[in-house]
Amino acid sequence: MPAKEFAPGLEIQGFTPPLTLKDFKLIAFDMDSTLINIECVDEIADAVGRKEEVAAITEAAMRGEIADYKESLRRRVALLEGVTIADMESVYVQRLQLNPGAEKLVQTCKAAGLKVLLVSGGFTFFTDRIRDKLGVDYTRSNVLEVRSGPNCGELTGRLVDQPWGDICDGAEKRKMLLETCAQLGISPRQAIAMGDGANDLPMMGEAGLSVAYHAKPKVREQAMVAINTGGLDRLLEVLR
Repeated sequence: MPAKEFAPGLEIQGFTPPLTLKDFKLIAFDMDSTLINIECVDEIADAVGRKEEVAAITEAAMRGEIADYKESLRRRVALLEGVTIADMESVYVQRLQLNPGAEKLVQTCKAAGLKVLLVSGGFTFFTDRIRDKLGVDYTRSNVLEVRSGPNCGELTGRLVDQPWGDICDGAEKRKMLLETCAQLGISPRQAIAMGDGANDLPMMGEAGLSVAYHAKPKVREQAMVAINTGGLDRLLEVLR
């Protein structure tokens, strides 16, 4: 079924609005370019003069043109070697902002009794702060390895394996959504999933409501709701 314009810059397909927010128990967000305004890995790379090179890989991965997301992330992280924690702090303070409507949407969902999940192919340095800022209940993201000893406080260009696995890619996002639903004792159909890139499609495909936010064409085509203009809180136009 082709998408139809529900309102200017807001497309829907596969359901008849409005839906009831209280029918959902969980909302899952991607972070980079969805909940926040930047791709953190690209901005970190700027500190060592490699933003253009890293951003090109990020763009291809988000458009679904690179099949192996894990390998694409390893390539990008390798280019971050030598970036300092101070550089990352500058990215957070000077460049990172919540996207418009993020706080309103999260607060409205929490007030309606939904739990909030943040799943990101980005890094705990940023997801932990966004978690604390918004009161997010669950997170999953990647850990950047930091050099100890001489040159301590610099990135090594590698990621740290975690108990659940090595890299949070599309498959891991899907797995975390399903595990969180199981933990809450709910059906995945009671979850909302929002993202912008190809690596968000696996979790969006499991959710009862999939939402594309200023997304790549492949993601817009498959989402039940596509927010093409305006803020994240435009989702509340189809949820009551």
